[in-house]
Amino acid sequence: MGWMWQYEGPDGQTVTPAEGAPEQPDFPTQADAETWVGEVWRELRESGVHAVSLYDDDHKAYGPMGLDPV
Repeated sequence: MGWMWQYEGPDGQTVTPAEGAPEQPDFPTQADAETWVGEVWRELRESGVHAVSLYDDDHKAYGPMGLDPV
């Protein structure tokens, strides 16, 4: 399976981004996943994602990490 982001809404529940959001590719490494989310976080936020958590297969590596601008 590899690395993947779980998307969360403002209440911490898992959400599906709105249509038109960037599609999450397969990530062979943690660095690939982190680079990608760093590039598209604004688009994810605009599509209704408020936070993300990173998973390696079924193991939660970290998160939630908020996508609100600082």
